[in-house]
Amino acid sequence: MHSILLVDDEPEILAAWRLILENEGYEVACASNGVEAVARVAAHVPALIITDWMMPLMDGAELCRRLKGMPALANVPIIVHTAVPPNESAGKNWDICLRKPVGATLFLTTVAQLCKLRP
Repeated sequence: MHSILLVDDEPEILAAWRLILENEGYEVACASNGVEAVARVAAHVPALIITDWMMPLMDGAELCRRLKGMPALANVPIIVHTAVPPNESAGKNWDICLRKPVGATLFLTTVAQLCKLRP
């Protein structure tokens, strides 16, 4: 099954989505901020990255920019999962934005569709 990196500074959100994704058979790694996420992808390239937008240390905009700038991650899809829609004027370095709160059905359908793009 595909591996997913889940990035959010709210532990409750990480725990909830991790449980839902693992119940669907995905392998899930978690990071609580962008700095931790960059360290995790250096050790293992996931099939998909799901990130919050507003986080301490490194926000979603900077995280997405850095991830897409890494040759090994350039084609890894990124879902932004946020209550505040990102401003695309600074450059769109993600694939899909899901606005919080999002239902589990839409979330899992989107994850499955993006994972199909990866071997």
